[in-house]
Amino acid sequence: MNIATNLRAIEHYELRYRSLFTAGHALAFPCNVRGEVPIDDLSARALNNYLYARAVVGLEYAVPSVQPV
Repeated sequence: MNIATNLRAIEHYELRYRSLFTAGHALAFPCNVRGEVPIDDLSARALNNYLYARAVVGLEYAVPSVQPV
């Protein structure tokens, strides 16, 4: 897969971490169909949120799901 194709694939999916305690609250990040997030392209705030969500899966956020945008 070339870079342009990979970027198009990322634009159509998101990795969504649903809150376990607050209905309707979630963190979502652009990803490809396999759930791979391009962390080098995230802003500093988004990167911090992404790393936090990954660290608290099962405690504060549910296991993430890949969803089409």
